[in-house]
Amino acid sequence: MRLKRYLEMRGADGGPWRRLPSLTAYWVGLLYDDDALAAGWDMVKSWNSEERQKLRDDVPRLGFQAEIRGRNVLTLAQETLRFATRGLARRKYLDRNGRDETRYLRPLEESIARGITPSEELLEKFHGDWNGSVEPIFDEYVY
Repeated sequence: MRLKRYLEMRGADGGPWRRLPSLTAYWVGLLYDDDALAAGWDMVKSWNSEERQKLRDDVPRLGFQAEIRGRNVLTLAQETLRFATRGLARRKYLDRNGRDETRYLRPLEESIARGITPSEELLEKFHGDWNGSVEPIFDEYVY
C-alpha cells in the first residue's frame, strides 16, 4: 500500500493463482469496515516510530517470528486476519452462489495455520522436493 492523496492498494503479482485475491480481500476486510479498522488501529496506535521501523527491518529476516512489544507477527497476523474476516462477512458481498468474500482469505488462513510465510514455504520446497533447484517454481507457481 502506498499513501498518496488516497491509499493505493498494491496487488499481489506473484505466487500461486489461488493466493492472488487474498491480499486484496485482506485489505478490503480491514479498511472497508469501521469495526475492523478500529480494531486494527487499537492494535497499533501506541507503537512508536522506532518500534515500527524495527519490525519493518525484522520481518524480511524473521517472518512470523519477528516481534514487537513481546508479540510475534504470527499472533498479529492471526488477529488481523480475524478482523478482516469479520469485516468481509459484514460487507455481505455475495457471488451468484451466495458465497461471501471471506473465501478469498483461505490461503492466508492456511499459511497462518502452518505458521510459515510463503517465503518459508518456497525455502522448504527448495531444500526438499525441489532438491536445490528453482526450476520447479516455473511449473508449480505459473498462472
